[in-house]
Amino acid sequence: MNVLIAMDSFKGCASSRELSCAIEKGIKGVYPDASIGAYEIADGGEGTLEAMVANSGGKIFTCKVHDPLMKVIEASYGILGDGVTCVIEMARASGLPLVPKEKRNPLLTTTFGVGELIQEALLKGCRKFIVGIGGSATNDAGVGMLQALGFSFLDKEGKEVGVGGGALGNVVRIDTSNALSALRECTFTVACDVDNPMYGERGAAHIYSRQKGASEADVFTLDAHVKHFAQVIEKELGKDVAHIKGSGAAGALGGGFLAFLNATLCSGIDIVLDAIDFDAKLRGIDFVITGEGKIDAQSLMGKVISGIAKRCVKANVPLIALAGSLEEDAFVSHESGVSALFSILHAPMSLEEAMGKETTLKSVEQSAGEIFRLIKVARL
Repeated sequence: MNVLIAMDSFKGCASSRELSCAIEKGIKGVYPDASIGAYEIADGGEGTLEAMVANSGGKIFTCKVHDPLMKVIEASYGILGDGVTCVIEMARASGLPLVPKEKRNPLLTTTFGVGELIQEALLKGCRKFIVGIGGSATNDAGVGMLQALGFSFLDKEGKEVGVGGGALGNVVRIDTSNALSALRECTFTVACDVDNPMYGERGAAHIYSRQKGASEADVFTLDAHVKHFAQVIEKELGKDVAHIKGSGAAGALGGGFLAFLNATLCSGIDIVLDAIDFDAKLRGIDFVITGEGKIDAQSLMGKVISGIAKRCVKANVPLIALAGSLEEDAFVSHESGVSALFSILHAPMSLEEAMGKETTLKSVEQSAGEIFRLIKVARL
C-alpha cells in the first residue's frame, strides 16, 4: 500500500503536518507496512510560507519592516533548501489583518514592507522569489514595494510622491536608475488566482477596495489613479500590463510585479505542487489523501483540492478528501476528480468542540482508519 498525503491545514484548528501524522496513524493501524509520504500543502495564500519551507528543508527568518500604515513590525519570510529561493506572503507585511478596522484606507496603505522583505532576502543571496499576494490591505499597484527597492515615482515638480493608492494619481515620471542592481539577476513567480485587470469595472478598486476600507467615492478615485498609473507605465516603460489577467490582484500589485520585476503570474496551488515535483511523486501511488477545514464549491476554484484533483486525474490515481465539514455543493467535486469525500465528524457537537485540536486529530485518525478498513475489505 503506497499512500501520498497532501493536506492543507484546517485553519484555526490543526496544521498540515499534524493532520498528516494523524492520517498516517490511522492508515498504519490497518496497513502497518504501508509506505506513506506526506507533504504540507497550501494554495499560495496563508500557510504557503510554512508549507514550502517545510517541504524543502528550508528556514524561516524574521526582520523589521513597515506595515501598511508605515509602522515598524516584525515579518517573516522563508528561504528554501536550495539557499537561493525566497518565499514571501505579502500579507505578512502588507495584509489587511495588520490594519485596525477603523484605520483601513487604501488611499493611504502601502506595500512598502513587501519590498523590504525582498531586499532582506537579496542580502542573503536569494535570486529566485515566490510571492503569494493574497489578503492585501492595499491598492497602490505595488508602488510602495518598488519604492523600497529603489524605484522612484516623481510628480510634476520632480519630487517623490507619497505612499498609498492616493499617491498614484500624482505620478508623471518613473526613475529606475537607483533600483537595486541585484533585481536584474532575479526571477519572480507570483501566486495569483484571480484574473482581474488593473482598473475598470472588474479592476482592483471596484472589486476589492471596499473590503479594505474604501468608501464609494474612494473606489472611483482609486480606480482613476490606477488607470493613470498604468498609462504612465506604458508611456515611461513601454509596457502595457493593465489588462493582463491577474494584473489587478492585491490592489494591482500584480501589475506592479509584471511591469517592473518581469514576474510570471501563476496558480498558487500549482506553484506549491511544482516545487515538490508532485507529478513525479504520484508514480506508483495507490491513493492520495487531501483535505481542508471546509469543502464546498469554492474548493474547486484554484484551491488545494482542485489543483491536486487535476493532477490525480491525469495520473489515474484515486483521490480521497477529508474535511471538518462538507457543504451541500461539495459533492460536485466528484466531477473534477475527487474519488470520495468524507467528513471527519462522527457525532453531533458544538462548533467550539469540533474545532478543538485534540478532537480534530482524533477524528481524522479514526476516519483514515475506517476508510482504509473499507479499502482492505474491498481488496480481499
